[in-house]
Amino acid sequence: VQLLESGGGSVQSGGSLRLSCATSEYTFTNDYYLGWFRQRSGNWREPVAIIDHKGIIRYADFVKGRFTLSKDIAKNTLDLQMSSLKPEDTAMYYCAADWERMTMNPVRTPEIGYWGQGTQVTVSS
Repeated sequence: VQLLESGGGSVQSGGSLRLSCATSEYTFTNDYYLGWFRQRSGNWREPVAIIDHKGIIRYADFVKGRFTLSKDIAKNTLDLQMSSLKPEDTAMYYCAADWERMTMNPVRTPEIGYWGQGTQVTVSS
C-alpha cells in the first residue's frame, strides 16, 4: 500500500489548507479504512479523521466543524480540507490505511499498518 501526501505548508491563524493523499485504485476500492493522523511536537500521533469501508466518517472532537474529509474517486485521493486553522493544529500530518485496526482511539494508532511520509502544517498566530 502506497500513500503519498501533499498540500502541507504554512498559514496564518484562521486560514485554510487542503491536504491530499494519493493512493492506488486497489486501496481505494477494497475494504480499507483510510484516515488522516497528526503528530504535534512532543506528542503521540493522534487520529484526526477516518473513513471506514462503509463510507462512515469520524472526526476528532478538536477538528469537528473545521475539517472535512472526502474521497475523490476519480483521482484516488483522500482529501482533508482544513479551515479556521489554529496554531495548535501545527503538526506533521500523516495519511494512513488499514482495516478494522484503524479507529479514533489514539491508543490503537501504533497498530496501524500503512503510513505515508507525512506533510508539515504550520499555523502561525
